Amino acid sequence: MSYYISTTIQASFDEAIAKTEKALSQQGFGVVTRIDMRETLKQKIGADFRPYTILGACNPKAAHEALQVEDKVGTMLPCNVIVQQLGEDRIEVAAIDPVASMQAIDNPDLKQAASEIRESLSNAIASLGS
Repeated sequence: MSYYISTTIQASFDEAIAKTEKALSQQGFGVVTRIDMRETLKQKIGADFRPYTILGACNPKAAHEALQVEDKVGTMLPCNVIVQQLGEDRIEVAAIDPVASMQAIDNPDLKQAASEIRESLSNAIASLGS
């Protein structure tokens, strides 16, 4: 089982981030964190890196339900979605597969919630190609 869901799109990096945020919003997610890895790596260790941003996506209703079932699940929230430059106007967008990540937690009550979030993330990622 893969641990992520991904697609590759033709867009500028900034356009890809905007499209990804819109697609996530249409599936009920808000972006609660944004980490510019290129800038962070440059500042912290002087490393040059391609454009690479990690978006922390959260579906508040699903997060609340999951926290009711398993209070430590917050260690795995929010759902990370990466946007990375592969080439000129070639961008990969990938999201964690919540079903894969929830296998680390021994709580069968999380399986249904993880499946629903996987479907929403998959729909968001798939919509980027259309």
